[in-house]
Amino acid sequence: MESFSLILAIVVVTALAFDFTNGFHDTANAMATTISTGALKPKVAVAMSAVLNLVGAFLSVEVANTISKGLVDETGIRPEVIFAALVGAILWNLLTWLVGLPSSSSHALMGGLIGAAVASAGIGAVNGDVLVTKVLLPAVAAPIVAGVAALLASRMTYSLGRKADGKAAAKGYRAGQIASAGLVSLAHGTNDAQKTMGIITLALIAGGSLAPDSDPPVWVILGAGLAIALGTYLGGWRIIRTMGKGLTDLQPQQGFAAQTSAATVILASSHLGFSLSTTHSVSGAVMGAGLGRKGGVVRWSTATRMFVAWGLTLPAAALVAALAEWVCRLGDWGTALVAVFLVAASFAIWRISRREVVDHTNVVDDDTVGAAEPAGVVTTAMAAVSPPPAGVTEDLTATLPAPAATPDPKAPSAATTV
Repeated sequence: MESFSLILAIVVVTALAFDFTNGFHDTANAMATTISTGALKPKVAVAMSAVLNLVGAFLSVEVANTISKGLVDETGIRPEVIFAALVGAILWNLLTWLVGLPSSSSHALMGGLIGAAVASAGIGAVNGDVLVTKVLLPAVAAPIVAGVAALLASRMTYSLGRKADGKAAAKGYRAGQIASAGLVSLAHGTNDAQKTMGIITLALIAGGSLAPDSDPPVWVILGAGLAIALGTYLGGWRIIRTMGKGLTDLQPQQGFAAQTSAATVILASSHLGFSLSTTHSVSGAVMGAGLGRKGGVVRWSTATRMFVAWGLTLPAAALVAALAEWVCRLGDWGTALVAVFLVAASFAIWRISRREVVDHTNVVDDDTVGAAEPAGVVTTAMAAVSPPPAGVTEDLTATLPAPAATPDPKAPSAATTV
């Protein structure tokens, strides 16, 4: 085996940096509904999620093997190609985090890997059947399956709890929501941390430090788990706000149904080796749960922006990665130039984000969330014709301005009064 080269070290560090962005980008998947319903305090929620992400990273390597052994042909793939793929994925993660859109970190990584591999070795470097069966089809099916399951679970929950004591039921659902949020966090570590494991393993094989078809070494599993846990603990508050309040308003019953449905879909896909997007699964479950309550609504303008981001993720990350790979082909100075660009662009995005800080202190600020989603025409019209709330007894005519008093011509003026 060859020695651990400098470029290979750069690739490993960049992969862990991607895993870090994956953690804070996808914290919302596990904890947004728990935070928005008040089941857990924001900082407690992200700490719990971080620990379970780390535990989940050790449960399976099936998804890692899908990436390192199945998606692209590992023969002829150089470490520079993988570095370029990570550049595309990281920049897309940061851009969507900046605007608060819950796009898929998984698909950003897949798109980056596909774009860099095609730029390096041609279209034949991508295994089309694996791309379709284990990436694209799950991307479409996951939000639909999770959404339908959450919708049915929400309606069943409300139906079964119709005669239950309100406070006791709410307390029970909050406890169940905490448990289901932990399950989503565990599933997230099982699925998403493995993608970085697969990328690092692929880089080690490409650099000659591992034999072909090797499983991820223990140090790779530990490093990926720690990186995603640290990112999760810092909290992607912008995306938590969108997922928790921007899509719909959830009650504890709905939050419990959404998280349980999403966790089931994610864990099942991890067992089958599908490189599933946890973002797609949780977003679909949140929308399904939003529609599962009588009178519940989904803010479709926010959902539409999210769908557009989903559709752009693969091609956008692939394009950036392909450009980065082309520059890396110019030699060591080209790779250095790409690295400098990545650091500078990341710093610029962070600086822009500081203009409007979103953190654990204002992530569930209803005024701010509502300002981002104006009321529709129907909502405004209904509010205009709604009767006053019960118990309001003030005279409605008092809201009209009183007419101006007309002076009495017979009355003496102040100037003539002695």
